[in-house]
Amino acid sequence: MATHRFELFADYFQFYLSDEQLQGDLSDAWTDEAVAQLLALAPGVVGVGTVRNMHVPVEVETVDQAPVDDLLGWDRVNECTLEVPSGRIVVAGCTDYWPNAARIPVTPGTYRARIYYGDLDSLSEDGLDGRDHYRIVLWPAPAALPLAVVTPRVT
Repeated sequence: MATHRFELFADYFQFYLSDEQLQGDLSDAWTDEAVAQLLALAPGVVGVGTVRNMHVPVEVETVDQAPVDDLLGWDRVNECTLEVPSGRIVVAGCTDYWPNAARIPVTPGTYRARIYYGDLDSLSEDGLDGRDHYRIVLWPAPAALPLAVVTPRVT
């Protein structure tokens, strides 16, 4: 298990997890439905939508098996598949300089990504400040259809 923390520039209200070699294209994936779900998918890439187009805190954790956790306290949870044949996941804002973006080494293969979205309703009036935060847990798993779970925040 490894945990990586980032402050990513979520330009255009998004950031990416991508296989280093596949560099999938999300240009047609950000449909109205994807924007509403805060999730866009293309081969080898996951686009995570954000509620701000500023720097946002992101935590990425790699584990050996599906997490067993309580989803309460999160505003939204999505799950999807990420193919990582290169064994290196790039974590970047969509306008980051790709060669300098962070890399996370993993065993090459197919992964499930569970994406947690927190404090989405904490934005300032101008939308520039907030406590929104994003957590992604990755584990080896066969490819499966995306799953969106919206959970009520209980504080």
